[in-house]
This record gives sequence, C-alpha cells and structure tokens, in this order.
Amino acid sequence: MRKRPISKAQWRKIRLFAMDVDGVLTDGGVFISSDGTETKRFCIIDGLGLLLVREAGVDLAWVSGRPSAATTLRATELKIPHLVQGRKDKLEALKELASSLGIALGECAYMGDDFIDAPAIRAAGIGITVPTALPAATEAADYVTRSNAGYGAVREVCDLILAARAPKAGNRGTRRST
Repeated sequence: MRKRPISKAQWRKIRLFAMDVDGVLTDGGVFISSDGTETKRFCIIDGLGLLLVREAGVDLAWVSGRPSAATTLRATELKIPHLVQGRKDKLEALKELASSLGIALGECAYMGDDFIDAPAIRAAGIGITVPTALPAATEAADYVTRSNAGYGAVREVCDLILAARAPKAGNRGTRRST
C-alpha cells in the first residue's frame, strides 16, 4: 500500500536499506523458554531478498532497540554487514551509520514499526512500515507494505529496490555470438 507515489528513480537511489528487527523481520513475538533461551521466527523469503539486495550493491543494516543472541545469529547467517543492537534512538543510529558509509539520508530506506522508529522512518529518503505498525510509524511512513512483518514484508521492499535497478526490457546487455 502506498501512502504517496514512490518512483522507480527514488527506489533506485537507495544505497542503504536499514530496518528494525522485532516487528519488521519477525512478527514481533519472542519465545522465551524456562531456561531463559530466546527464539524468534524469521521469514526465509525475507532473508533471500536481503541477500539479493546486498548482491545488487545496497548496504544493509539492522537496528534493534534490544540486544538478542537470536538476532546476532540470523544477522551473521545472512552476512548483514551492520548490526546495531540496544539502540533506542534509531534516528541517531541511522545518521551515524549513513555518515560512516558516506551515504546521505535521502539515499537511505528505513523500515520500522514502532514510535521509536518513527523519526528514522521520517528522515529516510524512503520511510517504510508494516500494516501492523503503531500509528506513529504509519504516520511517518511513505510506504506501508502489503505483507505483514515476519511474513514477507522485507522481501516486498527488497523486490521494489531490485525492480528499480533491473535493466530495462530489450537492454539486457546480452551479446550474440558471431
């Protein structure tokens, strides 16, 4: 669902795709067993989308308000280059990361679902949220995904970024053998 039109050129400008973890990459639930072990459910298609976006040259970052071993494990598995945990000020974390990478905020996409994400969503070139987000995040967002958090919402955004970077039809750079 679009809140405002976002052109392919705007999606193509994205050099950093940063996102919250709980409620974006997961459905927001956390399972804690009696021995204190925490588990989370991540969506496999989101993971493949992130891999494809990274291979297309877009930097990736996860910015979580709480530290989690499960998040660290999944980020390591997917080779997410920038993992920031325990940061409640998501906007400052996004600014610091973008600055360290030499990327303007206008070249960042940020995806979050809660009021602590709203300033980063608002500041990013494209601010994104999920259908189950809290009102502050929804109000700040330029784009609300059709898919729910933890069920392909991140992949939906990855596909938009990738589609904007795809070669135009008829101009695929293929060579004929002579």
